[in-house]
Formats: sequence, structure tokens, C-alpha cells
Amino acid sequence: MGPLESVAHCTKRFTAPGRVNLLGEHTDYTGGLVLPMAIPFATTALVHAAHSGYTFTSTAFDGAHETFAGDDAPKTGNWSDYPVGVLREVLALGFDVPPFSLQLDGNVPLGAGLSSSASIEVATTVALLCHIGKSLTEKQIALLCQRAENRYVGSPCGIMDQFVVTAAIAGHALLLNTRDLSFEHLPMNSGALAGCSIVVANSMVKHSIANGDYGTRRRELEIGQTAIREAYPDVRDLGDATMHQLEACRTSIPAESYLRCKHVITENARVREAAEAMKRGDATALGDAMNRSHASQRDDFQDSVPEIDFLAAAAVTLPGCYGARLTGGGFGGCTVNLVETAATESFQNALAAAYRDRFGITPETYICTPSDGALAQLENS
Repeated sequence: MGPLESVAHCTKRFTAPGRVNLLGEHTDYTGGLVLPMAIPFATTALVHAAHSGYTFTSTAFDGAHETFAGDDAPKTGNWSDYPVGVLREVLALGFDVPPFSLQLDGNVPLGAGLSSSASIEVATTVALLCHIGKSLTEKQIALLCQRAENRYVGSPCGIMDQFVVTAAIAGHALLLNTRDLSFEHLPMNSGALAGCSIVVANSMVKHSIANGDYGTRRRELEIGQTAIREAYPDVRDLGDATMHQLEACRTSIPAESYLRCKHVITENARVREAAEAMKRGDATALGDAMNRSHASQRDDFQDSVPEIDFLAAAAVTLPGCYGARLTGGGFGGCTVNLVETAATESFQNALAAAYRDRFGITPETYICTPSDGALAQLENS
């Protein structure tokens, strides 16, 4: 897909989906591989010219937020930081942004690991580009949104969420190399996969990757990555590293850093396996990679919680389920499950009943079809 065409006089409502990551967790800030897809839940943005200032409102969140250019926009610690961060990055590009009022609405579950934040960021970016009549490529949009989240919101996220929310196409997952942002759309309807659906189970345990656990894991990971790069100068990042190299550096890094790096190196290998399985339409192999990914997140990256571990373990005992794993930044959120389409209703009911019996919580479950990203939706509208 090429650059977003200028739509200066457009008054459309702009839509950016959420996403679920099938495989490749915590690999996207170390030059690794990820395999997400966009989902039918989305944020919509509607922008209007205003007489003065910049105003953000939403019926999906409480209150309005009004801000102005430059450094006159203190963080609020709530939803408005995401669109404000985008505005600041648009201004940093040197674009002239006339006054506007931007209304945001949406139904991406909040704090569930389905990337409500990137959905807000990308919807805001596309709407503001319309407002000012400027063009950016999918790569430029994703990087702008990542900068907004890193610099203003204060979350050390990678590029995966913003990229797939921008560049996904319906019926496909997105295999993304996060070092050079090369990507491939992989069909999800070949072979045995044609008879499967993606079911997301929301544990109802909220998380925020702007909080400390995510940042701690990332720092532990970077310590190990630095040690490997010092020992092996040809290694650019963990996307290049091997387990042999990590083992050679094991005594020079903390135990926690070893485990975090082990997860990332083995996770990159699992993404490669999963991509080949998808090309063959091999649901069994894809499910197996998902199951091993969850075990690695639980034991090595240690970003799971008891509720998520229960959902993943219970899922794979149910008829029709090929694989289940934690998806997203961790510490709560959702599992993603590969399930035979004919078994999805019974799977959802049985998983919800087991979870309710164990924790007294009724999980939300969603059947998610691979959907268009923001740019594909704009082109198809």
C-alpha cells in the first residue's frame, strides 16, 4: 500500500481497529518478528474546524480535554494523553495545524491488551492528516504514533501495535520485521485454517503498559541484549541473536535478564514456525507454537497472571481448541485462542463457565475476524 492520499476537504469519520497478536510478544522493541492481526473493534475519530485551540472529546471516556500547541499541554494521565501526544508529534513535523475539535468514540476493550491506545493514536493521526491536507505513508504514521506513546504518554512500547492498526488488510495476519518494518500479509483461510476462528477471552484483569512492570521487563531485556552485542559485535539486537550466544553470556548477566532474552530469542523462532504453518494452512502447528509461546511468557518473560494462566490451560482441554496464549503486554488482559469454527460457541460457553467457577468472574469472549487497518478502510470507503 502506498502513501495516504491527501483528503483535505473530507468530512468522513475515520476508523482505526484494535489488534490481537497471534504470536511474537515483546519482540517488537528488539528488532524481532511479530504476527498480529487487526480485529473488528475500533476507535472512530471525527474532526471539525474550530475558531481557536484544540479540543478533544469522547463519549467512550469521561470528560473533555482542551489543549494548545507546543509545551502548553500537561499530561492528564488518562485517555486524552494519546491524541494530545499525536498532535504534538504532528506539530513537531512542522505542519501547520489549524484549530479543531476532535471527537473520539470506540469499542476496543480498555486495558485488555487489544491495543486501544494504538487505535486511538492512529484514528487521531488519520483524522488530523485530513484536517491539514497532508500525506504520510503507513510507516510514517506508525512511527509517529509510536513516538507519541513513547515521548508523551511515557509508555516504552514497540512498533507492532501502531503498524498493524495502520497497515492490516482483511482476511490476513501481518508478519512484521520490526527492525526494518518490512512486512508480509499472510492469509488466514488456507488449508485447515479455513475451518478455524480466532476467539479472544478477556480475563477482565486490567493492565496498563505505562506502569512499572512492562518497563522493568524491558530494562532487564536490554541488559542482556547489550551483553550479547558487546560479546558479538555483528549482532545488531536480539532479532539476530541465538541461544548459543545467550548461553555464552549467561554468567555475565542477571538471571532475570537471561530469562527475558531467552523468551525473545525463542519467540522469534516460534514466529517463523507459525508463519510457515500459516502458509501451509496447518492449524495444529500454529496452535502448538501458540501453546509454547504462552509457556515462555509464563516461565521466562514472567508477564502472565494466574487468571490468564488458567484461561490458557483450560482452553486447550476443550474440544476444537488448537492453541491458546496470553496476548498483549501482559499482567492481565486477554488470551488468544485458535478454535475450530464449528466448536466456537461451545468453547466460549465452557471456557466462561470454568473461569467463573474458579475466579467468580465472567469473562468476555469475542470471535475476531482479521480486519482492515486504518488505511485499507480509508481506501475502501
